[in-house]
Amino acid sequence: MKDKVVLITGGSSGIGRALALEFGRKGSKIVITGRDAGKLAEVGAELTREGIDYLAVTADVSAQADNELVVSRTLAKYGRLDVLINNAGISMRAMFEDLDPEVIRQVMDINFFGAVYATKAALPHLLESKGSIVGISSIAGYRGLPVRCGYSASKFALNGFLEALRTELLYSGVHVLTAAPGFTASNIRFASLGKDGSQTGETMRDEDRMMSAEEVATHLYKAVVNRKRELVLTTQGKLTVFLNKLFPGFMDKMVYNELAKEANSPLRKRS
Repeated sequence: MKDKVVLITGGSSGIGRALALEFGRKGSKIVITGRDAGKLAEVGAELTREGIDYLAVTADVSAQADNELVVSRTLAKYGRLDVLINNAGISMRAMFEDLDPEVIRQVMDINFFGAVYATKAALPHLLESKGSIVGISSIAGYRGLPVRCGYSASKFALNGFLEALRTELLYSGVHVLTAAPGFTASNIRFASLGKDGSQTGETMRDEDRMMSAEEVATHLYKAVVNRKRELVLTTQGKLTVFLNKLFPGFMDKMVYNELAKEANSPLRKRS
């Protein structure tokens, strides 16, 4: 990946930050985006200390015009684009019966339409470079998770989009990777939306027992280099995807029981 230009949406924290450092250390030129200019500057300072050539653009991935601006600025500085990593994402946690549907729209705008807009803006240049399109999905895109219906819906939509796009681009030379990290220690749960759309500001899982963002970035780097079709991480994640295909009814109960153990879980059995 030396001298390749890699655009990472949601590059100001978590997996996005780890990806910027991982690809940058391998010699890639990095473009990071995010809504928080302060956090982008912090990651930029890290990249500078590592001697990594980068461009940071404050942008909202859910706005089509912002994505077009990011790509135009990337081309203006580097003259090419080799890898697009659709990483920007947000989660939510609430029972559907209690949920304001507007929360699902917000999640879809970032997790799904953000990837659509970024990919649309980047595709002509990726066709030229025969580059890679990466979508950071989730195990929740293969198996619906209770209390995260909007998040699961956005990741199922992303998976379908990437699969269809991969098939359309089959003979174009463009590589499309669907990556499902599983539960990862990052800020996504702290920033997740509650039933009314406000940020919860807390995690309901033990972050210390999860795969780190840096481990995820290492796996993702190798998957891009090897132009893999799919990447499913963690033993729990792989088992969930596999067993859900074979024993969906059994997995309904298993997934329910697992997520009911979370701190302050709203899941409850009814008579």
